[in-house]
Amino acid sequence: MGRLGTVEALFRYPVKSMLGEAVEQIQVNALGFVDDRGWAVRDERRGDLFTAKRLGALMGCRGVGGVGGAVPEIELPDGSRFAADAADAAERLSKALDHPVTLVRMGVESSPPDEVDTPDDPMADFNSMFARQEAEPVPDFSVTPESLMTHMMRPDRTFVDLAPLLVMTRQSIDTLAAAAPGSRMDVRRFRPSLLIDAQSGERFPEQGWIGSQLRIGNVVIDTPMTCPRCVMTTHAFADLPKDPAVMRNLVKEADGNLGIYGRILEPGEIRVGDAVETVDAA
Repeated sequence: MGRLGTVEALFRYPVKSMLGEAVEQIQVNALGFVDDRGWAVRDERRGDLFTAKRLGALMGCRGVGGVGGAVPEIELPDGSRFAADAADAAERLSKALDHPVTLVRMGVESSPPDEVDTPDDPMADFNSMFARQEAEPVPDFSVTPESLMTHMMRPDRTFVDLAPLLVMTRQSIDTLAAAAPGSRMDVRRFRPSLLIDAQSGERFPEQGWIGSQLRIGNVVIDTPMTCPRCVMTTHAFADLPKDPAVMRNLVKEADGNLGIYGRILEPGEIRVGDAVETVDAA
């Protein structure tokens, strides 16, 4: 084994696209962190679950609790809270967002809205979601490994965009902060599952881990690909301002990528302070 670093922080997000919670330890099963992204917000105009890419106000809300399969609470920016399954939950969240939404427990079927809006220009919509300007490269999802396709946007399981885990290093955030001193490169913008304090002096250490198997605590993951970043990194929420320069610098410094995706090979438990090591592939 080769030591790569140490787990600095762990994050779980009870509701997809909302703020989450830092935890000291987390159970990991075949689908990722237990009790992570077990609920999502459905856009009732479009009929999809991608609302934070198009509705930045979602990131100002927080999912709280929901441990052991319990129903999480939703905390609005004004500090008020209500259960995700409360009778008026959709009404209260829709009012806060000024957009019609419902809360969905993943793995439970829900009927689609009567009408679904679709973009007139799908490519423009794609570029908008990924905050790319005309001359900038856009993510190429045609190279997505087949091993990740079983996780991608599955309504019958916890809702992740592409992979169960997102692994980032403190050094990558520091690299971006040094390149863009006018921007607040806060970890909350980037929503990792694990933040690693890497031993490497590389600018973006985790990019060198792609294709490796990593042991973290007693969990083993593989790392199939980098993580193309989207407009969510630029949104205003909590005490963070709207900042398009975040994506401009992500593109300039890292081709628009930050962090790497992880897929579970051996479930177990991860704790803050655990070593991150490479293991030989079988």
